[in-house]
Amino acid sequence: MIFCMSKNLTFHSMFATGRYFFIFVFVLKMYGANCQGLSRTTINFNRGWRFKLDSTNAYNQPLINDANWRTLNLPHDWSIEFDFDSTSPTGTGGGALRGGVGWYRKTFALPKSDKGKNIFIDFDGVYMNSEVWINGHYLGLRPNGFISFRYDLSPYLNYGRKKNVIAVKVDNSKQPNSRWYSGSGIYRNVWLITVGEVYVDHWGTYVTTPRINKDAAFVRLRTLIRTGHNKPGGTRTLAVKNTIYNNNGKPVAISRSIRESNINPGKDTTFQVEEFTIQNPDLWSVEKPYLYKAVTQIIINRKVVDEYTTTFGIRNFNFDANTGFSLNGKPMKINGVCNHQDLGCLGTAINRRALQRQLEKLKAMGCNGIRTSHNPPAPELLDICDEMGFLVMDEAFDMWKKPKNRYDYHLYWDDWHKKDLEDQVLRDRNHPCVIAWSIGNEIPEQWGGKTNEDSSGILIARELAAIIKNLDTTRPVTAALNEPYPNNAIIRSGALDLIGYNYHHKEFANFQKTFPGQKFIGTETVSALETRGEYLMPADSLHRWPERWDKPFNEGTPNLTCSSYDNVSTPWGSTHEETWKVVKKYNFLSGQFIWTGFDYIGEPTPYRWPARSSYFGIIDLAGFPKDLYYMYQAEWTSRPVLHLFPHWNWKQGDTVDIICYYNNADGVELFLNGKSLGTKSKTGEDLHIKWRVPYDPGTLKAFSKKDGKIVLTSEVQTAGAPARLILNADRKTIDADGNDLSFVTVTVVDKNGTVVPYADNLIQFAINGAGFIAGVDNGSQTSLESFKGHQHRALNGLALVVVQSNGKKGTITVTGSSASLESSALLIATK
Repeated sequence: MIFCMSKNLTFHSMFATGRYFFIFVFVLKMYGANCQGLSRTTINFNRGWRFKLDSTNAYNQPLINDANWRTLNLPHDWSIEFDFDSTSPTGTGGGALRGGVGWYRKTFALPKSDKGKNIFIDFDGVYMNSEVWINGHYLGLRPNGFISFRYDLSPYLNYGRKKNVIAVKVDNSKQPNSRWYSGSGIYRNVWLITVGEVYVDHWGTYVTTPRINKDAAFVRLRTLIRTGHNKPGGTRTLAVKNTIYNNNGKPVAISRSIRESNINPGKDTTFQVEEFTIQNPDLWSVEKPYLYKAVTQIIINRKVVDEYTTTFGIRNFNFDANTGFSLNGKPMKINGVCNHQDLGCLGTAINRRALQRQLEKLKAMGCNGIRTSHNPPAPELLDICDEMGFLVMDEAFDMWKKPKNRYDYHLYWDDWHKKDLEDQVLRDRNHPCVIAWSIGNEIPEQWGGKTNEDSSGILIARELAAIIKNLDTTRPVTAALNEPYPNNAIIRSGALDLIGYNYHHKEFANFQKTFPGQKFIGTETVSALETRGEYLMPADSLHRWPERWDKPFNEGTPNLTCSSYDNVSTPWGSTHEETWKVVKKYNFLSGQFIWTGFDYIGEPTPYRWPARSSYFGIIDLAGFPKDLYYMYQAEWTSRPVLHLFPHWNWKQGDTVDIICYYNNADGVELFLNGKSLGTKSKTGEDLHIKWRVPYDPGTLKAFSKKDGKIVLTSEVQTAGAPARLILNADRKTIDADGNDLSFVTVTVVDKNGTVVPYADNLIQFAINGAGFIAGVDNGSQTSLESFKGHQHRALNGLALVVVQSNGKKGTITVTGSSASLESSALLIATK
């Protein structure tokens, strides 16, 4: 007997224990469990594409000579390779990086044994207006740059010696079409899927857990089965078998009966519904994100002809009008952030390790939630959120029929919004991390409908909510509203399960009076502005939006920077501390998604050119935390925190505000050059403590104490002149798969090893061995240096070089050097 498992699962079969062993034996005997007919394969289709930028010619026909085109691997963002350009039609909102029209082509062969099978190509995302041809046959258009989609290649393919040519045109030339940096190209993964005559459809399973208690979980699995392009010649009998495995690969539930149904010629789909009871389930949570896998097998004539794996989690959650959010019965705050999809110097070209690094940094801060602003995310983001334990608000649109930019999605709304939203829900609804659907962000239609019940905002909101509820009834629907009042048309539609507030933190406390019986979520909050390592004193003086974007906030402030004291914010937003003090105070406030977790390319509020990326992030574009990171870490985690700032390089005679974030202590004592400046403690709603200290070069040293015992020590020293570089890799061993990354931090230090807080030295990078430089950065919002060069200046003592595997096993040597500084090198192994 042979037991067929998904490629993603551990092999178990004869070693299954207890009653499941006997069920397996019965099933295998009854249905043969012969895998020889199994024909599903999933191939990563990223390698060996040819690329050309050309807005005038067409390259969709197979006989075109593309030998001189650039050869590259996907995912690919061509815009990130351009120089920053003040004349770019994207504007600084789009990062001042150009779009254009690009063509991708790939030649590939298929074995004769694939003839008669159903073959599809899956695109996880292409920005934007993509058109696809196979062997000259037009497959279709997809305007939405954020959605995943599939085409059936089967009717047009060649097999054996005759090759196939797929061509993709990507048109991102009409600008502006986005309010932030979008990137350009086939910037997410591509997959070639081969299945047999009968198969589980694309996103064809739906797992729900309608009842959960401490002893058992009731799981329902619905499967959509399709007969493909090559339909069977007569009536056939199929069986569908479902098995659920725990995260050790052991079976915990199996179909009680193998359901059979007939497949008739011309009958394309059938639904199979299975119900399971899992005893003593491990629940998915943010602390323990436990995952199960359901393996669906289609059996015809005792042969397993298809096998499809669905990852899911068992959890329940609730939003309550009085007590806020709870997960598995445990009350908790959603301490989330909003993020755009770019990966800093890598652009929008998706990379699993880069996403993982971002989420690791956010998790260490205490963050437990992600809002995918303002579009469907890459599938990998949701996979990692499932694995790491993040709560996700999955957002669909930044606009509906009314535009925000001349060439944005409103042009395609009528023809595409229903299909795009359905595809998003079908793709994402099995992810345990997804706990809410957002139908839009700051939609202009929200301001209609004060007197007219048939206003577009009311009708569209109802339509979108109905589309979602038709496909998924397990999650609430919300919208991110920057006009969160009862006369808002989207609220008046009655379509929202959660009232989403964008900003308006001063009105949070009155939510229950404004919306009796309704449920609150802070869909977008804060909008504070910081440049890492820059400080505008006094620290307790608040600065809002300047009258002119091209001027600094305050005379004497370094141009085009914002203070990291948490004392600068937009007029519609707040400082971080202002909003968090309110959110933490009231139980009915279920949580918030802060704008933003990371800085992102584009939208350089409050400035214009030469600023080209945002100031909103708690972490800068290079992945270096700003000081506010540690305030949240002290508030959102239980681990001891003691963070002292700013740096200690000032002018003699300056008076400097020293801020300290801490937790797990009764107070903090500060010393300057060995002399105590006193002990201070947080009182009332304080989130930090502060000393105002006359500058004297030397050493600031802080001790946090609990019951008289030292908990942590933090030290800031006056740095001397830059003397040498230090290179430190986040991982010194990476996979030799051509995709994995090592993020190397470059620090400029003085002769004693102290970080030089003002250092902006130009650093040259050299690399040898089994890798290449994928990007360079320093976190500056105004640097016009290329992200794709081999040099970059430091910003306030730090720079970043991203090293990527080239697909070969071996060693990578990375060297950083700078004029008059001692150079540094490190080794990275690829395995």
